[in-house]
Amino acid sequence: MENNPYIPKRYKILEVIPETNIDYTYRIEYDEALIPGQFLQVSIPKTGECPISVSDFGTGFVDLTIRHVGKVTNTIKELKKGDSLFLRGPYGNGFILDNYRGKHLVVSAGGTGLAPVKKIVSHFHKNPQEVSKLDVLIGFKTPRDILFKNEVKQWGKNKSINTILTVDRNDESWACNTGFITDFVSHVKIDDLNNMEVIIVGPPIMMSCTAREFLKLNVNEENIWVSFERNMSCGLGKCGHCKIDETYVCLEGPVFRYSKAKQMLD
Repeated sequence: MENNPYIPKRYKILEVIPETNIDYTYRIEYDEALIPGQFLQVSIPKTGECPISVSDFGTGFVDLTIRHVGKVTNTIKELKKGDSLFLRGPYGNGFILDNYRGKHLVVSAGGTGLAPVKKIVSHFHKNPQEVSKLDVLIGFKTPRDILFKNEVKQWGKNKSINTILTVDRNDESWACNTGFITDFVSHVKIDDLNNMEVIIVGPPIMMSCTAREFLKLNVNEENIWVSFERNMSCGLGKCGHCKIDETYVCLEGPVFRYSKAKQMLD
């Protein structure tokens, strides 16, 4: 009998890592092949399921960074190390690292949009010789909303990476950048437009406005990549929740070149 693609498998939680008051990273025992930018369907029996982007993975594990803001995710918050989650997938086409090797790569991430690109930045942080340059622009609403603080701190210490961290709204404890990511696109020093690749992930308005700023710098729209990871639902192209015009995001995306995505962004 053929496997039912809707039936998830049980996986053990190896670790629960608090990120903010409402965001937690769950390290889960996992043995399937993954690509940065893909997502998994996470479910709790008798409660429901939700799509979650992969924030990291390695031998025998996957990290899922989950914001507890709904019925399913609030139930997940009650789980601890040793408990189980049900997963199906992975889904989506993801970011292929080979597309960025040898290039000047710019990664722009807003809020939880940092999760699906965290693996990319971490990889080139550890292997800086694989890219000609790496700029990382990261924005959050407030200092309290910053995800992956330890990793971001390490990226900032790496002299091979130009890391710019900014927040929309400042407070007395924040002594760093304030403003939107779009305010800092001009801080990216471009040496060769033909050797650039730009990744942008975040809320639709952030992706749209940031892409326009790079277009003003004459970056080719074919060299700009965005992710519609927030549009996911069933992952199988059956429910229609992710459909934008005639495009099923879960089947063709969530990663698109801007030349395609510009017709889909509001």
